[in-house]
Amino acid sequence: MSEPPPDAGPVVVLARPQLGENIGTAARAMRNFGLRALRLVAPECGWPSAKAVVAASGAHDVLGAATLHRTTGEAVADLQHLFATTARARELKLPVLTAEAAAQEARRLVAAGRKVGFLFGPERTGLENEELLLADALVTIPTDPRFASLNLAQAVLILAYEWHRAGERPPAERDPAAAEPPADKAELQGLVDQLLAELEAVDFFKSADRRASLGAAIQVMLGRRGLTKSEVHLLRGIVKELAHGRRRDLTGRSPPL
Repeated sequence: MSEPPPDAGPVVVLARPQLGENIGTAARAMRNFGLRALRLVAPECGWPSAKAVVAASGAHDVLGAATLHRTTGEAVADLQHLFATTARARELKLPVLTAEAAAQEARRLVAAGRKVGFLFGPERTGLENEELLLADALVTIPTDPRFASLNLAQAVLILAYEWHRAGERPPAERDPAAAEPPADKAELQGLVDQLLAELEAVDFFKSADRRASLGAAIQVMLGRRGLTKSEVHLLRGIVKELAHGRRRDLTGRSPPL
């Protein structure tokens, strides 16, 4: 089956889910509150899963349309805005939103024609830092600190419920000045990878520790700018020309294109 269109709401991405039952109950929660697009990243329970089908309690259309992906980066590559759920504080300098605020922002973005995703990590460990760096904002769900762990399907339920509730408000009008779509995650990641490779070529980072910390800072900095497709294309051209000129100065001749 083909995936539902973007106007059906945000895509729900489950990274490395461990239990088929949780996939099924997450699909049921999605269907309860009007979300249809489900993407699975390397499910550890195997796929397809009979346990997921039983737990879905009739939400078979969501499971049937679910797509399978090898990596989280692949699963979110075509998305333009991504909200990642996490229970732990991170040193990533990303905006941190409640589920309610994230759902309201997602409604605004979807109404403006953007492709949006909600990203959830595996039950035992949650999302890795590299996956959180793909996000535009983090989502936390306040719980009793003495028992803070949420079941994966419960987290999906809360976000889906807030998405549905946010739809009871009048939709935001589309801003005609923002007609050009933002770059998607794959395009932005291409710019980041290109820039980091050129910085490594001139030994900008000096050490592996600085490469990790400054690389993360650069990715967050570029991600929060909301760059459009044409802006990413322009920046990639600038980086390419700067590198081209540097190599020409070092060798006395232009490198092959």
